[in-house]
Amino acid sequence: MHETTALLIELGAIILGLGILGRLAGRVGFSAIPLYLLAGLAFGHGGLLPLNASEEFVATGAEIGVILLLLLLGLEYSASELVSNLKTQYPSGIVDFVLNAVPGAVAALILGWGPVAAVALAGVTWISSSGVIAKVLGDLGRLGNRETPVILGVLVIEDLAMAVYLPLLTALLAGLSLAGGSLTLLISLGTVGAVLYLALRHGRLISRAVSSDNPEMLLLVVLGLTVLVAGVAQELQVSAAVGAFLVGIALSGEVAEGAHNLLAPLRDLFAAVFFVFFGLNTDPAAIPPVLVPALILATVTVLTKIATGWYAAKRAGVRTAGRWRTGGTLVARGEFSIVIAGLAVGVEPRIGPLATAYVLILVILGPLAARWTEPLARRLTRGAKAPAAAAAVPPAASSGAEAQVASEPYAKPESSGRAEPPVPDVSDTAPSHG
Repeated sequence: MHETTALLIELGAIILGLGILGRLAGRVGFSAIPLYLLAGLAFGHGGLLPLNASEEFVATGAEIGVILLLLLLGLEYSASELVSNLKTQYPSGIVDFVLNAVPGAVAALILGWGPVAAVALAGVTWISSSGVIAKVLGDLGRLGNRETPVILGVLVIEDLAMAVYLPLLTALLAGLSLAGGSLTLLISLGTVGAVLYLALRHGRLISRAVSSDNPEMLLLVVLGLTVLVAGVAQELQVSAAVGAFLVGIALSGEVAEGAHNLLAPLRDLFAAVFFVFFGLNTDPAAIPPVLVPALILATVTVLTKIATGWYAAKRAGVRTAGRWRTGGTLVARGEFSIVIAGLAVGVEPRIGPLATAYVLILVILGPLAARWTEPLARRLTRGAKAPAAAAAVPPAASSGAEAQVASEPYAKPESSGRAEPPVPDVSDTAPSHG
């Protein structure tokens, strides 16, 4: 069969299969991400029917998928909102690092992999997947929720921290001198600072230059600018996702709204390709030997991410239900963890399969945790409060108290010094971009 013919057949089969899986997930009210991953696992290296002809195209599509996910996430918020959020959320970023990087580092040391591998595995367990979380927020209709800016604040802090972490890790892995590592770090930090400065000071000029009444021209200019900035950022040791996100926040008003409408279908297509690609590059045979340590590490860091989200949302004044949703949404790991593990394989080959199994577990569990953490916590809280209420009132009045507790859908938040209306925070909305 001709190579081009094979490519078209495989791509057609992949896209058609994604559509069927997405429709199936929609009918049962479930995120399609785990199904996309399992499909990639079934047809990847070591799977049932490897797809060889389309591998390079799918890899490129996966990169574009992450870029588009973060671009459209950035379009939801302005540069001033981002900076304000970072100023208020940096303590949460510190807590996030301590709670989630330490388990990975400790696990590597316990396994006897050495300090450099410990730094690498710390990064694997620390960084949540911006791509997966962006898709989940859209799937669950939570982009306007009160807690969503908090989630974005934590994600952006993590992504910006990669501008420091990745150059340092690369220097450690390559055995570079202090001067060489410092130069790489300065270049990456300078790139982030320059792009953020342009977004803050000249965002309106950028929007005006990009603006067009012709949808075709607007699509081409915004997409081209985003991919260009993402590529330059990647070349300068900064995440392409950070570059795409900053382009998104630099655009405002009608330009942001028009670009969002035009790019949303492309985002959905290439995001699905990204998740399939992740599965395609996972050999199922490499997972069983490391499944137990991966499960232990995943269990610990699910709890630490939920604790991180709870703390971050509490600091932002989000009510109890939103705190649980924040923690559950942050559980997923993904693209950064795989990149970090790929860099470290030369130093410690065993980190690759462990990181793959770990990420695969959490990228499947992540959408489930985002959906069910808050309802489960609410049910457990309600069950714990009912016996306590029954014990605290006289027998004659206990039935009324139990009814009151049973009817309370959300746990009462800590006192903030002002009265709050007794409504669930799902109705609160984050400020829209523009």
